[in-house]
Amino acid sequence: MAVQYDLEGQKRAYAKWAPIYDKVYVKLLADAQRKAATTAAACGPNILEVGVGTGLVLPYYPKGAHVTGIDLSADMLRKAVEKKVGRNLTQVGLLAAMDACNLGFADQTFDAVTVPFVITLVPDPEGALDEMYRVLKPGGEIVVASKLGADDGPVAQIEQALAPLVKKVGWSIAFKASRLRNWAAKYPDMDVVEISPVFPVGFFKLVRIKKQA
Repeated sequence: MAVQYDLEGQKRAYAKWAPIYDKVYVKLLADAQRKAATTAAACGPNILEVGVGTGLVLPYYPKGAHVTGIDLSADMLRKAVEKKVGRNLTQVGLLAAMDACNLGFADQTFDAVTVPFVITLVPDPEGALDEMYRVLKPGGEIVVASKLGADDGPVAQIEQALAPLVKKVGWSIAFKASRLRNWAAKYPDMDVVEISPVFPVGFFKLVRIKKQA
């Protein structure tokens, strides 16, 4: 039996977040968002951003890029469109409502896929990553910015102790970096080439998963 995901429930939750999302996260996520955009742009001009949300990452892409953004929430996308128009973000093209697990693009369309702070929220992360792999050109990268729990060691123990507090502010330690490695291992041409800490104090991680040319 196929697993059923509450996408409509997610849309309702995002609709409530849309008016205040920028005020809550604009400074906290800025370092990771800037680095994710820069890393993706280094792969080539044609970039897909999965989970574009209110468009916080869009201004960080260079003017020579051509960015397509998708999100499940129409309410979030309206905010992204406002940024595109209001800030004259000429590097931003199509902004569309779309399920990350069912991307409406041809195979090998994009030089890079950016996934800023959404992979832990997708009901089927591996299914979404499969779709990103499909639309990614050889030589391109999937660039994930996210809160990722440590797999083991002292950091994992500290995170476990702080888990109840972290949960109250909407984060989770359940999604480990090893989950991305395990997914990439399914494909002989995919490699996790870097996992690097970003502000604040490495609480967030930037992950580069490269598709071999």
